[in-house]
Amino acid sequence: MNFEEQIAELERGTDEVLVKAELVKKLRRGAPLTVKAGFDPTAPDLHLGHTVLLNKMRQFQQLGHQVTFLIGDFTGMIGDPSGRNTTRPPLTPAEIQANAHTYETQVFRILDRERTRIDFNSRWLGSLTSTDMVRLAAHYTVARMLERDDFARRYKAGQPISIHEFLYPLAQGYDSVAMRADVELGGTDQKFNLLVGRTLQEAYGQEPQVVMTLPLLEGTDGVNKMSKSLGNYIGITEDPDSMFGKVMSISDELMWRYFELLSFRPLREVEALRRAAAAGRNPRDIKLELARELVARFHDAAAAERAQRGFIQRVSERALPEDLPVRVIPVDAAGLRIANLLKEAGLAASTSEANRKLDEGAVRIDGVRVSDRGLILGAGAEHVFQIGARRFARLRLERKREG
Repeated sequence: MNFEEQIAELERGTDEVLVKAELVKKLRRGAPLTVKAGFDPTAPDLHLGHTVLLNKMRQFQQLGHQVTFLIGDFTGMIGDPSGRNTTRPPLTPAEIQANAHTYETQVFRILDRERTRIDFNSRWLGSLTSTDMVRLAAHYTVARMLERDDFARRYKAGQPISIHEFLYPLAQGYDSVAMRADVELGGTDQKFNLLVGRTLQEAYGQEPQVVMTLPLLEGTDGVNKMSKSLGNYIGITEDPDSMFGKVMSISDELMWRYFELLSFRPLREVEALRRAAAAGRNPRDIKLELARELVARFHDAAAAERAQRGFIQRVSERALPEDLPVRVIPVDAAGLRIANLLKEAGLAASTSEANRKLDEGAVRIDGVRVSDRGLILGAGAEHVFQIGARRFARLRLERKREG
């Protein structure tokens, strides 16, 4: 790629680049940049939403830059207040170590093991003295802390804010000082913390890092950010059939966002697929390509081919009835849980029965077995729901009209 193409790929999928002119200046020097992304080990399993940052790290890596996967074992003991309405309970050292070890085994499904540095911020934060912490805190004011949305909201509502929560953005910002970072990546919810890093670097006499924020990937419901607690996630360690089926369950509109943020295809190829869809190519066929790419990445090409054959056999080769009438189910912005959909479809007399059938492994969506009670589906897709061998319903999920 020429220089302009490199910039375009690095900007791909980003929400903001602060400041782009500084990024161009750093890249034109020709020296490898120090690029960091921090992950608090709050959960042991990664899902596709986490990989948005990993994919961007991989792009920098392929362009010859030094990438560090930073595990926030020290900041994890504080608890990230981003987006929180209450104080987040800190993790125990045992939880942090267990989750961090799991992270290490998962990230190399995307990043190059030989060219990736894994570090822990306890290495420098744990050695700061009380005097060091006082000096660090002196570089930021309470007024600026309260400019942050979640702090401002809680303060206005009279909800408590613990002093230690102010230490989180300072500690994350100091990571950039300790690493002399050139670029820091993070989700849009981390923008405040990332900008604190720029401020602290200047205070410590360093050139400020470029901040690149990336959007939070919507889950299978197409509305809420991907989250295990919401049941709308696709885990990177899921079996090939389950992963393939979940990718195929997303709406045609959401598919393009997944291509932009998750696919390793060059932008020109994604645009070619868009033009093909506009010219009449079946979106399902394009979605098959996306599902195959993602399954191959986290398993292998053979597993992806088997998953696709199994999916097509179940869905396309008359494994499902093709003459089912379509029933439109209105869903609100939050989507609808699978048990409620089964009840709405008349396949279960109650949500209790639907949940029981899920536990028994008797429920399928588009021929793929589903057992997750927390699964939420959003508007913009059509699926065949099945309980047992003979009970089917074809549902089109449409956004409920306001008012």
